[in-house]
Amino acid sequence: MTDNHREVAQDVFTRLREAGYITSEETVQFFDPQAGRFLPDRYVVGTCPFCAYGEARGDQCENCGRTLDPDILLDPRSKLTGAVPEKRATTHFFLRLSALADDLLAWLETRSGWRRHVMNWSLQFVKDGLHDRAITRDLDWGVPLPTDELGPGKRIYVWFEAVIGYLSASKEWAIRAGDPDAWRDWWQNPDASSYYFVGKDNIPFHTVIWPAMLIGYGGLELPTDVPANQYVTFGGAKASKSAGIGRGVREYLDRLQPDALRYALATVLPEQNDTEITDADIIRRINDELIANWGNLVNRVMAQIGKRFDGRLPDTGELDGVHAKLIESVDAGLVRVGELIERVELRAALRAAMEISAEVNAYLYREEPWKTVKADPDRAGRSLAVSIQAISGITTALAPFLPFTSAQLADVLGISLDVWERQPVPAGHTLTWSGALFTKLDPDALG
Repeated sequence: MTDNHREVAQDVFTRLREAGYITSEETVQFFDPQAGRFLPDRYVVGTCPFCAYGEARGDQCENCGRTLDPDILLDPRSKLTGAVPEKRATTHFFLRLSALADDLLAWLETRSGWRRHVMNWSLQFVKDGLHDRAITRDLDWGVPLPTDELGPGKRIYVWFEAVIGYLSASKEWAIRAGDPDAWRDWWQNPDASSYYFVGKDNIPFHTVIWPAMLIGYGGLELPTDVPANQYVTFGGAKASKSAGIGRGVREYLDRLQPDALRYALATVLPEQNDTEITDADIIRRINDELIANWGNLVNRVMAQIGKRFDGRLPDTGELDGVHAKLIESVDAGLVRVGELIERVELRAALRAAMEISAEVNAYLYREEPWKTVKADPDRAGRSLAVSIQAISGITTALAPFLPFTSAQLADVLGISLDVWERQPVPAGHTLTWSGALFTKLDPDALG
């Protein structure tokens, strides 16, 4: 924990308390008699009262996604020792979510363009009634309270202070950038946009609890969008490192190029529903889609220019007919991809980018510069040069999904990825090409 994060978390606590949204109350907390200590919520496990999942944690059920309190679990037990925990009286600070419910609901009802499951879940969660929640625990770790009135051994609990990390990280960045007030451009500017990319099990913390805290704190911008994904499943079960379901990202990266893995996963992003994925599916998407469409297009054009024109880009000449139409289509496609990304429809955006690539492939197959180059080198050169101009636009469109190979290709083309537009590559530019962007995978590449 940094000093900055501690100070920001304590400031949020103090501001909320001064505004009347934090109060102290005597409550009960589970105590492990064998370990001789109070248990954090997630150290209490039991059966979820809503879905009957037998391994629910005291703060949240991983199966149905509901936020919980330990005392509503059925058959609770200590994760530390397995002992049946005892309830013991203690005093804690509570966040008065009930007092923030009306303002929170009014804000939620102004949201537009949010994913259906995020909006429905959030609205129902608030309409069902928000309960005040304890934000401190009897612990010897965590953010210290800025007051000692509850006595020793109290800390701000992680579920409350973790989301404050968004604000404290922004302030940390501003300090390191040499402009301590730069964070205000994002948090106090109504024209700034903030997107919180989380899994659906984190929806309540980002659409209810964190916005409620921001409303109570005052003067800070609330989330623009919370595009929470559903689950990726393996063999019908939710991917889980702790449960050993599915591979970890590092295990995939030991076998796959980063951009190849990013592509395969982006094509099945669970934006609206849980999505099943298999190793065979990953290999197929990389070989039959990414490489067959985009990778081969780039390599074919670069190789022909290297072989037939010594790596120097031919002149397109005055664009007309099918050549002009192709470039117009690429430019329109780039706009379309940008619009889809702004709406956080990422799967559709990637699909739209790959459709542009498919158009260029079709153009190239019609032009056949590898056949026409001997009889009409000017025509072949024009086809290849137009293809390079198209590839420039597609490189930009794919950069959010394939950042590493896009940067590599941008360097070859001599373009910048800092602007969202197709940048012309000048005739005569030397294209230094070292080989394919991607390596084709064997069927058993993932073992």
